[in-house]
Amino acid sequence: MGVDDVPLDDKAKRMRDLLSSFYSPDPSMSSPDTTSSSSKRTTLDDINSSSFDPDQYMNLLVQKSNLERLLQRHVEMAAEIKNLDTDLQMLVYENYNKFISATDTIKRMNSNIVGMESNMEQLLEKIMSVQSRSDGVNTSLFEKREHVEKLHRTRNLLRKVQFIYDLPARLGKCIKSEAYADAVRFYTGAMPIFKAYGDSSFQDCKRASEEAMAIIIKNLEGKLFSDSESIQTRAEAAVLLKKLDFPVESLKARLLDKLAQSLADLQLNTEEISNASVDPKDLSQEESNPGSAPAATHEASVREFAEAIRAYRIIFPDSESQLIKLSQGVVTKHFEAIEEYVKKRICSTELLHVLRIIWTDVLLMDEVLDEAALPNYSMEAAKVAVKQYVASTFSRLLHDISDSLTRVHVKQKEGMREYSLQTALEASKKAVLQGSMDVLLDFRQIIEDNLELLVQLKPLIIDLVQEGFQDFFGALDDHFLLLSGGNNSVSQDQGFVEGTQVDKAFAGLVLVLAQLSVFIEQTAIPKITEEIAASFSGGGARGYEHGPAFVPGEICRIFRSAGEKFLHLYVDMRTQRISLLLKKRFTTPNWVKHKEPREVHMFVDLFLQELEATGCEVKQILPEGLRRHRRNDSNGSTNSSRSNPLREEKLSRSSTQRARSQLLETHLAKLFKQKIEIFTKVEYTQESVVTTVVKLCLKSLQEFVRLQTFNRSGFQQIQLDIQFLRTPVKEIVEDQAVIDFLLDEVIVNASERCLDPIPLEPPILDRLIQAKLAKTRDQNPVTP
Repeated sequence: MGVDDVPLDDKAKRMRDLLSSFYSPDPSMSSPDTTSSSSKRTTLDDINSSSFDPDQYMNLLVQKSNLERLLQRHVEMAAEIKNLDTDLQMLVYENYNKFISATDTIKRMNSNIVGMESNMEQLLEKIMSVQSRSDGVNTSLFEKREHVEKLHRTRNLLRKVQFIYDLPARLGKCIKSEAYADAVRFYTGAMPIFKAYGDSSFQDCKRASEEAMAIIIKNLEGKLFSDSESIQTRAEAAVLLKKLDFPVESLKARLLDKLAQSLADLQLNTEEISNASVDPKDLSQEESNPGSAPAATHEASVREFAEAIRAYRIIFPDSESQLIKLSQGVVTKHFEAIEEYVKKRICSTELLHVLRIIWTDVLLMDEVLDEAALPNYSMEAAKVAVKQYVASTFSRLLHDISDSLTRVHVKQKEGMREYSLQTALEASKKAVLQGSMDVLLDFRQIIEDNLELLVQLKPLIIDLVQEGFQDFFGALDDHFLLLSGGNNSVSQDQGFVEGTQVDKAFAGLVLVLAQLSVFIEQTAIPKITEEIAASFSGGGARGYEHGPAFVPGEICRIFRSAGEKFLHLYVDMRTQRISLLLKKRFTTPNWVKHKEPREVHMFVDLFLQELEATGCEVKQILPEGLRRHRRNDSNGSTNSSRSNPLREEKLSRSSTQRARSQLLETHLAKLFKQKIEIFTKVEYTQESVVTTVVKLCLKSLQEFVRLQTFNRSGFQQIQLDIQFLRTPVKEIVEDQAVIDFLLDEVIVNASERCLDPIPLEPPILDRLIQAKLAKTRDQNPVTP
């Protein structure tokens, strides 16, 4: 093999073997690694092995290889020999250079050391001279130094004696200035002397000092149990009493009760903090001037409480469990105040302001009582508070949307027509979309805040927001259902006039709900989904096994279904209202004794008024659609009596023959009429809704006609009313062919239920219709 084809590891091992063979000719002195590796490669064809047999290798090579392979192996071994010679030559050159460098270094060291020995001898002589002179100075000053030290000890003793004699006076001054800490320090410092010489030399001083200390102990006890004193002052008094060996353990229960009673001063007053809260831009001013805000006063009280805990731990080492309970009680009270606070309409800035105050209190108490684990304890309480805030926020959003919807009902019930359905719809759309965007912005400020308490709760808050929107839209759908059915209390037994205004307002509200559901599905949900994906992605605190918290597809499906349901409900309500009018019209008179018709009946005006009211409502809420005029003039059923040549011909016949001929003609027209689709899907357009209402009302009219029996005059009255309705009704619908068919069906049904079905002659019919039109123009003059 060529040297370039040899792997790096094999080449390194070969170089190591060369070095070993160069410096250690004896194979037994080679490294253990080399020996072990060579023992592993003791094969017949291993040329680098110490047990290599050339003759055996050549015999084996000649047996296994052909001539071409032998020549190739010859070339490879020649290249390897050349490379080995080159490596060995380089190795010798490198070692030769190192030997030369080492020789030069030794020469330089020899030249530098020359003369150093004489310098060291001179240094030793000087050190010995300095030492001898120092010993002489010490010997000459020894007696004077002993005398000075003796005088210094005497002076210190005299100072102590003077301090003992001055102690009663010092204690008296401390009592007057209430410097009890200094008094205790002075007295405890003199206690060793009083114990040693208090019964002999300093008997009077000891007695006077004990009398003064009795007064100090009494005053300290008074401070300890005084309600007017601060917690820190009482704690300092307890510490001083303990230094005087006063049995403070007997006062432990009373002191802890006092500390518990002082918790009332630490109550978080959210109202004052909210009123005094500032903009986030002004927080630096508040921090620079803490005394100007209620938060600063509260923080000072908490600091005082923390110092009291620190002192109590020193005084009562076994009171840790009671102190932990008290500190956790403070945190619990704080979060209870927050839970009441979030029930009001507050923004995230106010919530963050209060949470920041609570977290500051927690850190202050945790510094002196880390065993209470207050950060973890407050974390659990904060979860509850944040959940309640999120729930309250969505509840207020639902309330705002409900207000914008119910306002139209209340306003129209009070007769305030200026508050239109369109205004209510726009206000509701704004309440849904803008309100949701404001809620998301509010929550985003919370999760983007750097407060440590909220940083750890960020995944939970994201899940709460997503779950909150899912539950909110479910609750909104339920509320829409409540609004659509909660006020529908008008029954058929009530009079038409009594239920008019309430039904009208309520039907309009249902139409608003239908269009608002479409808006939520097509506009609001996509925008909210986009904002949630941008700012509230992640989460995962609820566990991935529960699936996504916010499912926009399900919400869209719910409101798509709700919109269709409300639209059908609106059609049904309008139809039922008009059906009540039709029922009253056909059940009140005695049609068998009906008088000859003189004009179009009043119910036609009421019917058109109801259709006009329906049209007015849908024009405010729904968009316009494509009007479809589906006529079929060849079927002969949609033409009026004036344009039908068959009817012109029948005027010359007798009355009985004319009636029978017209009835037969109508039946034949029905048989040969092309099939007409009457009821189609209701679309979110003005024409579709109005057309559906008209279709249902005309079908109801047919049913009411089938239930009555008419004389000739009654049948002619129905003919007159229906003929008058043709033109105004067809102007407001999109499918005129179907309307013509339904109107014809009413006349056919009336003729079938008539005892003498002789219709009005066309001139008379036209004259009565024109008279009604003229009367209508006179009552409603067109203003120029």
